[in-house]
Amino acid sequence: MTTVAAAPRNGDLGFWMAGLENKRHAYPHFAGDQAVDLAIVGGGYTGLWAAYFAKKLEPSLTVAVFEAEQIGYGASGRNGGWLSAMPAGNRARFARTSNGGVEASRALQREFVAGVDAVLEILRSEGIDADQHKSGALVAAHTEAGLGRLVARRDADWKYGLTEDDVYLIGREDFRKHINISTVHGGLVYKHCARLNPAKLVYGLADTLTSMGVSIYEGSRVSSINGNTLTLDSGRVTATKTFICTEGYSGALLGNRSLIPINSSMIVTKPLSDQAWQQIGWNGPQCLSDSAHTFIYSQRTADGRIAIGGRGKPYRYGSGTGGAGSTPQSTVDLLSTKLRSFFPEIDFDVDHAWSGVLGVTRDWNGGVQWDQTAGIGSSTGYAGHGVTAAFLGGRTLVELAFEQKTERTSLPWVGYRARKWEPEPIRWLGVHSMYSLFGLADTWEEHRDSTKTSLLAKFGSRLAGLHE
Repeated sequence: MTTVAAAPRNGDLGFWMAGLENKRHAYPHFAGDQAVDLAIVGGGYTGLWAAYFAKKLEPSLTVAVFEAEQIGYGASGRNGGWLSAMPAGNRARFARTSNGGVEASRALQREFVAGVDAVLEILRSEGIDADQHKSGALVAAHTEAGLGRLVARRDADWKYGLTEDDVYLIGREDFRKHINISTVHGGLVYKHCARLNPAKLVYGLADTLTSMGVSIYEGSRVSSINGNTLTLDSGRVTATKTFICTEGYSGALLGNRSLIPINSSMIVTKPLSDQAWQQIGWNGPQCLSDSAHTFIYSQRTADGRIAIGGRGKPYRYGSGTGGAGSTPQSTVDLLSTKLRSFFPEIDFDVDHAWSGVLGVTRDWNGGVQWDQTAGIGSSTGYAGHGVTAAFLGGRTLVELAFEQKTERTSLPWVGYRARKWEPEPIRWLGVHSMYSLFGLADTWEEHRDSTKTSLLAKFGSRLAGLHE
């Protein structure tokens, strides 16, 4: 008799959130009229960190967080769990547009490095257990062309502020001592990266905030902001200061061409046996990525699974955000195939698949904005590096709004504005064309074991503004 494997759970806000659905605290729906010192729109990492630093700065402040769905509904609850030191944007572009030039970008990079340890220290001091563990990250090259890109990437990292101790190249055999990927040619090691459970971080922060006196409201969508008045379906809020912290869901409040929601999808396996882990050789909770143009990101979870993500279907027409994250089978198959190509001798069962969106500006550079006259600010455009960027963005917003001059308030992403995205259908065609070029380039390089990066990929990278 043949046993048919059960289909993996799909959507439902993803594996991290689903694993805590019976343990999370529900927060009330907002109704009525209220006046607060600080209103925060968005219950993800940026908004939660902003609330944390506002209360740390001035405990007497009345602070309220308004979330349209439930806290962690967006990228904060669905991401790959990388607390990394990679900045939210193109460092070369920040250098070109900043009065400080390359040194300004180096300062931004150093702040992201410091941000990793700063988050871990706060989690320790506040007693938040998010399965956090700092063991660095590995980036695998599957072709000589990919290895060449990693050499160029390392050189750029050194130019823009990382040291030879922070990031360095290793050969095939040394890489396989860390993770036994059969096709690897070598790779990069990044020191400053930690693995964590995204949903545990969301809920841990929220619990800490309520103990500090922050009001959190779920199912409370802010439909408009006019001056110091926030209008919700069931009430109105008057705020001295307002932070918009809605990342890939910002179209309604910041304009649907200021940034767009780019889709990223993930799968997680069922727990692997000790024998399988011995064969894989993944000897610690290092995060793992690769040098493909359509790159993946993954982690070994605290309960012995592999979670792996990639772009799949990258963009929905009209900047759709995809609801609870239902994922096409073709994307599940794509990620499963990628995982099996890394470890062909291991039999994996997919337990859960999900998708979510991240906010991307036209040039992929994030920005922190504060209008002192209007009393309104935002931090958005993290382009896939949001765990650390949200921490720094939320903290910087507080410092700007309360006139605290720090090393963060003069960084080049403060006040940075990218040009607007093209209208539909041009942007749909542009985004899908870019990822098609990257996919074709990967296929070309892998089938031919190319020694140089495909011209298709170079064109796509420059078209997107990704080249440093």
